[in-house]
Amino acid sequence: MGSVIRLLIADDHGIVREGLERLFATVPDIEVVGSAADGREVVALAAQTMPDVVLMDVEMPEVDGVEATRRIIAAHPACRIVMLTVHGDQARTRDALGAGAVEYLVKDSPADEVVRAVLAAHAAVAVPCVAGQTESDEVRC
Repeated sequence: MGSVIRLLIADDHGIVREGLERLFATVPDIEVVGSAADGREVVALAAQTMPDVVLMDVEMPEVDGVEATRRIIAAHPACRIVMLTVHGDQARTRDALGAGAVEYLVKDSPADEVVRAVLAAHAAVAVPCVAGQTESDEVRC
């Protein structure tokens, strides 16, 4: 991998944030640039730190993760959001993906799956388009 992935973590539970920070500290080429305890804080931190990927809880105080995702994507369209939540229901998944999230994981996902999701979200941005494809080919470039 050529460049370091700048990761921002958002979860209202301190132990979850700390655990995710520790997990990603062991992953080469990923740098945690900040962590937030609520939706307002993650939106502000995204503006300050310009992360490549945000790992975002859905249920947070102040502003929920879906609305925070909308705000971050509106201000920073190249940022990729991976939702991480206890809620696996289809309506919340649709809301999150509709707001601009690229992946939706439940919190009981294995650690390697969470890391894979962050790497895949970043790769969706970093991989150049294949010659001959157009924007109408529904390929994220």
